[in-house]
Amino acid sequence: MDVARLRASFARIAMHGDEVPLHFYSDLFLKHPETRTMFPVSMQAQRAHLLNALVRIVASADNVESLTAFLQDLGRDHRKFGTLGGHYEAVGASLLTTFAFFAGDAWDAELEADWRAAYELIASVMTAAANEDEKRKPAFWAGTVVAAERKAFDVAVLTVRTAPVLDYVPGQSVAVESPARPRLWRYYSMANAPREDATVDFHVRLIDGGAVSMALTAHTAEGTSLRMGPPVGALRLDAAAGRDILMVAGSTGLAPLKAILEQLAASRQMHSVHLFFGARTADGLYDLPSLEKLAAEHPWLTVVPVVSAGRFSGHTGPLPDVLMRYGRWSGHDAYLAGPTDMVKDVLARLTAAGMPASQIHVEDFGWSEP
Repeated sequence: MDVARLRASFARIAMHGDEVPLHFYSDLFLKHPETRTMFPVSMQAQRAHLLNALVRIVASADNVESLTAFLQDLGRDHRKFGTLGGHYEAVGASLLTTFAFFAGDAWDAELEADWRAAYELIASVMTAAANEDEKRKPAFWAGTVVAAERKAFDVAVLTVRTAPVLDYVPGQSVAVESPARPRLWRYYSMANAPREDATVDFHVRLIDGGAVSMALTAHTAEGTSLRMGPPVGALRLDAAAGRDILMVAGSTGLAPLKAILEQLAASRQMHSVHLFFGARTADGLYDLPSLEKLAAEHPWLTVVPVVSAGRFSGHTGPLPDVLMRYGRWSGHDAYLAGPTDMVKDVLARLTAAGMPASQIHVEDFGWSEP
């Protein structure tokens, strides 16, 4: 495969935006109508997820380790849809048909061969991961809401007991499906380290246009049944690094970082940890009392709340500005989670200030909802 040629081809194809996944799913459902029931009624968010996944795959084509991990997660995660081996052939045929349509005159036998080989490699990694996962784990986990608390006008914390026990690493996320929005799955991070009682906490922020977040925050009570996919994501503690730690959380991006904090507390490792927790207003610092209690119990933890608008007795202004004024961080390991723009801004500033990319660990919540 010629990776440069694939990237140039995809750049031209991706310029058509939402038309690409729209054409793909139309072709797939027309040729294989049995696959339609695997997807939600509204396909807008699903189309965005497909395009984002393709962008990430193409961008990571020359990073074998990162791409393989991502594809293995995808393969395991697709089991929750009821994906079978035969579906990959149908998807591949429709994907090539779509690429040929949007590539126009640039589509030739060599380019088709490159894309076919690329897809066969992608499918083989995904199916191998799914087949191995099937030997040990269910396709999805059943969950029952045992507590639901509104922490702010737009944030709810759900405590869910899973069956069987959900085995995950602090920092990871799972796709969640609500009975009020069947076949719509959205990713949320566990906000706690694993517990013996098989419960997990999810921090859910109500997002404009977010069908799942609306269902989870407005219509979820104790006793509600949920479904969860397998844990995914590469955000996790690098315990062997031995460096002090910087955490930066925007809104419910706090969830995976709080899970890692609990992991650190249980391990008794004496790292110095600074957690910057940012929100637009003081009301958005929905879990600050819990964080302050944790800091009071563990002298190695410093919590710095930041508000970008409105009155507040603590630090005010854009979170990245406050962070960079506070101190020098190049010798730390950084863990970032929250809205896309915040994560990108903090990442760029830390890199410019001399922090190596290998010391920066990211969870971007921009893809969790439209």
